[in-house]
Amino acid sequence: MSFLIEIATILVFALVISFVVKTFFFRAFYIPSESMEPTLEVDDRIIVNLLAPEVMEVQRGDVVVFEDTRAWWGAGSGVPTNAFQDAMIFVGLMPDTSSHFVVKRVVGLGGDEVECCDDSGRILVNGEPIDEPYIFPGNVPSEGEFSVTVPEDSVWLLGDHRGNSADSRSHVDEPDMGAVPLEDVIGRSSAVIWPFENFGGGGTERDPFEAVPAP
Repeated sequence: MSFLIEIATILVFALVISFVVKTFFFRAFYIPSESMEPTLEVDDRIIVNLLAPEVMEVQRGDVVVFEDTRAWWGAGSGVPTNAFQDAMIFVGLMPDTSSHFVVKRVVGLGGDEVECCDDSGRILVNGEPIDEPYIFPGNVPSEGEFSVTVPEDSVWLLGDHRGNSADSRSHVDEPDMGAVPLEDVIGRSSAVIWPFENFGGGGTERDPFEAVPAP
């Protein structure tokens, strides 16, 4: 009996630790679509750092998860789960498969001027052309033209699979020009943890934006 009590105590303690980690530090998410290929593939499981943007700043080039509070992208159905899986998601032992969480790459920050495109077909941020090595092979940075000023305390986001991504470009005609408030950002993608053959970094690429001047 004492052995069983000890095992039960350890399990409860482990679940509490998992819940605390999931709530305040790291959280797992599931990639349901092709919009971030080749950086993140369908069925990838990623770990997201919840300290961004509250403690750690979100920067251009970061891959972030945000809550689709306006049902722009996440209005579809999520991956079906049962009660046990829902419980595991709640305590942080399974990745969140909800459809109202979306993964995209930050291209513009509050105050930035983001436009498409220069004579070479590159997106410009504050007048600086961006060479984007993460774009899906065969895609162009954008097939449609746009010019937006990102509202303060917001981010402007694009998918890496530009030909198959409903991103901020889809909402440039709306009052916030497709920007997502920072308060909706859950965190920054830190690592792909499953499947094992895709194990690696979370996709952040800040180098292409190093020369971007302040707005």
